[in-house]
Amino acid sequence: MAVAALYLGAALVGGLLAVLLRLPPLVGFLAAGFALGAGGAPDLPYLEPIADLGVVLLLFAIGLKLDVRTLLRREIWLTTVIHMAISVALALGFLGLLAVIGFGFLGGESLGALAFVGFALSFSSTVFVVKVLDDRSDTTSLYGRIAVGVLVMQDVAAVIFLSLSSGEPPSPWAVLLFGLIPGKWVLHRIWDRVGHGELQALFGVCVAVVLGYGLFELVGIAGDVGALVVGVLLSSHPQAGELSRSLMTFKDLMLVAFFVQIGLHGTPHLLEIGLALLLLLLLPFQVAAYAVVLWLMRLRRRTSFLAGLVLSNYSEFGIIVVAVGASSGLLDDQWVVVVSLAVAFSFGLSAIVNRRGVELASRLSRLLPARDSDRLHPDDRLVDVGDADALVLGLGRVGSATYTRLRDEYGMAVVGVEHDRTRVTALEDEGYEVVRADATDLEFWNRVQRAGRVKMAVLAMPFHNANLIALARLKAAGFTGKVAAVARYDDDVSELQRHGADAVFHLYGSAGFALADHAAEVLLQGRGGTPDHHAAARPGDDLDVLDPLDRRAEPA
Repeated sequence: MAVAALYLGAALVGGLLAVLLRLPPLVGFLAAGFALGAGGAPDLPYLEPIADLGVVLLLFAIGLKLDVRTLLRREIWLTTVIHMAISVALALGFLGLLAVIGFGFLGGESLGALAFVGFALSFSSTVFVVKVLDDRSDTTSLYGRIAVGVLVMQDVAAVIFLSLSSGEPPSPWAVLLFGLIPGKWVLHRIWDRVGHGELQALFGVCVAVVLGYGLFELVGIAGDVGALVVGVLLSSHPQAGELSRSLMTFKDLMLVAFFVQIGLHGTPHLLEIGLALLLLLLLPFQVAAYAVVLWLMRLRRRTSFLAGLVLSNYSEFGIIVVAVGASSGLLDDQWVVVVSLAVAFSFGLSAIVNRRGVELASRLSRLLPARDSDRLHPDDRLVDVGDADALVLGLGRVGSATYTRLRDEYGMAVVGVEHDRTRVTALEDEGYEVVRADATDLEFWNRVQRAGRVKMAVLAMPFHNANLIALARLKAAGFTGKVAAVARYDDDVSELQRHGADAVFHLYGSAGFALADHAAEVLLQGRGGTPDHHAAARPGDDLDVLDPLDRRAEPA
């Protein structure tokens, strides 16, 4: 327990220091791992299984949100292939130049070995990228879907490589895995009986680990791929989103072990640190390669750079690939430490860049020529909001109820804004007027401002960061109407008000007001009276979706 306490304390201190420096906590977890390794901390036997479990749950959660048809789209598979070839060529040229000038141990490496390192550096980190997208609530945005699709294709390429490098093909029994396709009907029926809460979370963990990881490993296929595949098979279930959210905290805690473990690959020397830092010089070229390739596929400049920036890091798979190369004699063992450091440093750099990734992408977009809207990819064309009086951004449970209330009770012309294609289709079938757009896109808000009629914007997206970015974009576009927003915590309320929100609805705090009104209404009705309060909850109202413009909802 003493060793576990040491690791937990180091991870907590590292995470806190990173937050104080306005970096994501995972950068601090990486630093904690390197500090523990450099300090000669004793091994923690169960750290690796915990880290592996975190990655398995992460891939399972990705699968729950993934539409496999997107992988067949040209902007996914072709971008992956072209970018991988460009990345290997860039790394080979750069490392070859360093070898010519005699930098460190590079002078004795063959071109094949350098190309092998380039291949390892061509992957982006699934763990890191999905964390960034989750923090922005952008997993289902267009650039988010492209980034995740590219990551999945890269992971498949890595798995194929690892399978071939082992010299052992999958077991003939692997063909039986196709039985999972009709078997998903059974899993769906079991899930219907599970219900909600902790039993649903346990069901998800068991399916991911036993059916996904365990079954695929049993027949000679990487278990990580199995977790992803099983997640995809369950993604059509109505409670897929709820299960993904219920696993979030558990998965995040497991991933702390993953990031700490990366730092334990060896004690770095100055030469290895210097080479790892030099490898970061390749990242801007990789961003440019992503942006140009996606732009050539008729995506908007901003979308192309957003995807490129979020993918601007090296991957944990790179460490695995180099470790396999070192164990087979293709590379020097020093490369494992160098690539591990480069991965860790790239996470820190990418975290800093992506903290303002939306603004940076808007600035970088000027480097590429603009296209007419009708020549853009159909999924990436800008939309107009017409003659709307109010916009509701994010049409989840809160946003949908807000839309209905503003339209039916206040007689406003309301348009919803949602970037999830499936949800847009479902809402349109229910009679909502919805546009599919990215609320963090400055160009979208410029169009809203030019329309000149919108008087109110309601920020009802589920993640605080997404609402903050949308608010900043809205203000930058010169929007002069009223802005209302939802928040879960007191500090989120204060931050939204500080950045210019006119009204903030505190979901948790205001639920008490709504419950009191509802209870008073029932009591007075039982006595034959009628409560005189315009915002009293009506029977059947969802307590946390009452009028977000009710000023009583604002905390003192």
